[in-house]
Amino acid sequence: MQSLAHRYLQLDVEISELDRQLQRLVTRAAPELMAVKGLGAETVAALLVAVGDNPGRLRSESAFAHLCGVAPIPASSGKTSRHRLNRGGDRQDNHALYMITVSRMAWEPRTRAYVARRTAEGKTKTEIIRCLKRHIAREVYGLLVPRTPAQPPARDDLTTAA
Repeated sequence: MQSLAHRYLQLDVEISELDRQLQRLVTRAAPELMAVKGLGAETVAALLVAVGDNPGRLRSESAFAHLCGVAPIPASSGKTSRHRLNRGGDRQDNHALYMITVSRMAWEPRTRAYVARRTAEGKTKTEIIRCLKRHIAREVYGLLVPRTPAQPPARDDLTTAA
């Protein structure tokens, strides 16, 4: 038991050091993302890995959404028009966007108001999370990929998430 406890303490120290290194590296690589409230070093690191060394390869925020697996997929039948969650894409990035969404649903007033409004419209929690993840992917894309003059600025309004 004593050797197990000693190993636990060694691993805890190692994890703390690696967390500090990750924090420094991510802050240096993407200071704009680290400045956004609710985004931590692990989340930003996962998103940076998805974009890779060549962010210009992503043609649009839609391509980034497909890469992260948050682009809605039509699942309509008859008179029912709806979308379902995308099961494709990078699952770690999808999880990172999910964690951002859940944390914003807990503390951000605009997101809470959006959730209340969409719930009143009859949307399920899963559908609301899908819409929010897509909106957050749009916001993150605007911070990750440098804009050229031809690209329009990313919208930052929760009312447009659908």
